[in-house]
Amino acid sequence: MPGDGQVTLLLQAVRGGDDGALGTLFTLLYRELREIAHRQLGGGSLGTTAVVHEAYLKLLGSEKLSAEDRGHFFALSARVMRQILVDHARARRAHKRGGGAVHLPLDELLAAAPDPDASAHALLDLDAALARLEGLDPRLSRLIELRFFGGFEMEEAATILGVTARTLRRDWRKARAFLYAELYAEGGGEVAP
Repeated sequence: MPGDGQVTLLLQAVRGGDDGALGTLFTLLYRELREIAHRQLGGGSLGTTAVVHEAYLKLLGSEKLSAEDRGHFFALSARVMRQILVDHARARRAHKRGGGAVHLPLDELLAAAPDPDASAHALLDLDAALARLEGLDPRLSRLIELRFFGGFEMEEAATILGVTARTLRRDWRKARAFLYAELYAEGGGEVAP
């Protein structure tokens, strides 16, 4: 595993316009990026390697890579992978155009259901709820993104967000309550039987 200093230097080189630095960075961090993608996929129909490679292409094509250090790079990568999975889920839903969206209990949703169709619907519901949460409290939205999509532990997420782990544990309870209300309470999604 490469050191934090080496990653930070490569990120600085990327921001400085070094075209080869992002490729070097991905090569160094490939295994960890695959682990993040694997956690996000849970058993979905999209392959781990495909997600990592698509994330690389998106980051390569972005105007400016704003990550300052290793933690921020993985947070940014997790966000890009989330976008890829949401786009894939939207494509699956558009392809199916069938009725009857499947709504999962929150614990199952956060555990990434193995059924690809249920996962696609659940992921789209979660993405919409996260977009609403982003408008109300961006830190809570980032926390869910870091924990669910990035697989970060509470302490790692606290470092990335610049708050204490204790504060983040309170935020985690609030964020989960918000998601439950959005996805399953009256006016939100349906509660699974």
